[in-house]
Amino acid sequence: MLRRSRTVRAGRAPGTVLHCGLMDTMLADLAVSVVLYFDQALDEDRLAAGLARALDRVPVFAGRLRTGGGGALEAVCDDSGVPLDVYTVDGTLAEAMGRVTAAGSELVDPVDAPAARGGGVPLLTVRVTRTGDGGTVLGCSWHHAIGDLHSFMLLLRIWSAAVEGEELPEAELVEDQDELLDRVLPAEDCGRPGFRVPSTAQAQLLAREVALGPRANRTVQIYFGDAEVERMRTEFSATAGRRLSSGDVLCAHVVSTIRELDGDGAERWLTVPVNARRWLGLSPALVGNLLGDVHVSHRPEDGPAALAGALRAAVEEFPAAHLNLRSNLGFLASLGRSRLRDCVPLGFDPQERRFSFSNWSRFGAYRVSLQGHRPVFFSPAANYPLPWVSWTVEGFGGAGYLTTVVLPARLAARVRGAEGRAALHRFRTAADELPASAAAVPKVV
Repeated sequence: MLRRSRTVRAGRAPGTVLHCGLMDTMLADLAVSVVLYFDQALDEDRLAAGLARALDRVPVFAGRLRTGGGGALEAVCDDSGVPLDVYTVDGTLAEAMGRVTAAGSELVDPVDAPAARGGGVPLLTVRVTRTGDGGTVLGCSWHHAIGDLHSFMLLLRIWSAAVEGEELPEAELVEDQDELLDRVLPAEDCGRPGFRVPSTAQAQLLAREVALGPRANRTVQIYFGDAEVERMRTEFSATAGRRLSSGDVLCAHVVSTIRELDGDGAERWLTVPVNARRWLGLSPALVGNLLGDVHVSHRPEDGPAALAGALRAAVEEFPAAHLNLRSNLGFLASLGRSRLRDCVPLGFDPQERRFSFSNWSRFGAYRVSLQGHRPVFFSPAANYPLPWVSWTVEGFGGAGYLTTVVLPARLAARVRGAEGRAALHRFRTAADELPASAAAVPKVV
């Protein structure tokens, strides 16, 4: 039940106009949504006051988009504001956790990204849900054209500092992404753009995938404990002959196991987004979309350790061998802004079962504090149930890892079944203790 609705504003409008880059515009039909769960009641007035201060530091989230001549997209920092709605439900916090990826769960108000192109639509929404057992669910959705996850987490850290009365972190807006990238990118890169223009037949198939997504696909969440992942990392590192990260081995294990359960023996491609700020020597305080990606192929007979090793090599060699942002800009510029909607990322290729695996586990979601309380659970909320898309974040209370993956319905049922659980958790032992929250959410594998 809706208890209260308000619009949060910073109280001043700097009027800054951000010129969205070609890659921003490519993302202009997408929203990103996340949900944070707190086992205590949070005061909505303090939340709103803290958000107002955060919006003063990062005003683009309180602004609006507009489309100019030639399809150029701009974000105007006009302090139009952010809707913050407060709801109450009778269920428990654990029950709300179990609904995080369900269609119609009503824990988030997804931003209407396509409509926002013409202005008048919020670029950030906040929904506060109070559960019957005294918990609080904070659901946030933002327009992808104004920033990536790094950008949102910067806003969230500033919001947290404002609520806690701490010094606010710095934030820098990218006023012209294309100009910035042109200035910092090497003159030449790998030469392989990360986008493609599908044929008419392929475009029809992709449109069908999007239309049928809610009925054809299911979202599965898998929890891996720290000890479980460490055993995995030790074995894969020894086999690969190099030190691997937890993200490397989790990605390789999940992708390989799901393909095994699917009976898929073909060589496939895997796409992994990379935060390019560090690689390009840019400030971590930059707000915008500054993502690259790496693409690696894998044959099932090579095993998961080989995939983990190939992924580690690709990430380490990202600037020299895989950086493709200048190629992306050149490719998109050659199409022209009027045709950007005809273009799709290489990572979106359901017919070829191409996995896109995002690692969100180092962005500090569980370090955020609001009114002295840290989240007990953080998760993406899948707005678009498109198959072969995956995200990994820290697990319950920041312990372990939680992988969220969208799969065709039949395969999702197999993954959730006894065979799938045994294969996914072959590195788990009887002595491993699961967090109490994990046991309370029956849908987590």
